[in-house]
Amino acid sequence: MGEEIGAGEDLRMAAAINEIEGYLLWEAEQRRARGRAEEFCARLPWLTDSQRADVVRHYCREQHEQSRSYLERVAVRSAALRTEYEDAYRALRRRLVAALLGAGALGTLALTVLSLSGSAPGVP
Repeated sequence: MGEEIGAGEDLRMAAAINEIEGYLLWEAEQRRARGRAEEFCARLPWLTDSQRADVVRHYCREQHEQSRSYLERVAVRSAALRTEYEDAYRALRRRLVAALLGAGALGTLALTVLSLSGSAPGVP
């Protein structure tokens, strides 16, 4: 029972770490988008401060939508790949178990035949 509690805590800890990592990656992406927007605006010296702020805001919003869309596509593909790999793993495991059972049956049959042929009367 203690192992189950430890496993549950490990899963919660891993989920918390994943959430923190996701948050940090998302914040970094937002900072990069803001930096790119500000670099773009720096090449447009005729913009007023309010125009510059509007361009940065619009650019960041657009980048946010693109990043979210990309991450959603990655998540869907990741789930599909996970299902594919789990199916392939189950098929390989079934084949391995079948091969081991077959090899065990052949080995048992061979031992049985050898033991019967060695104990048959009249065989030198």
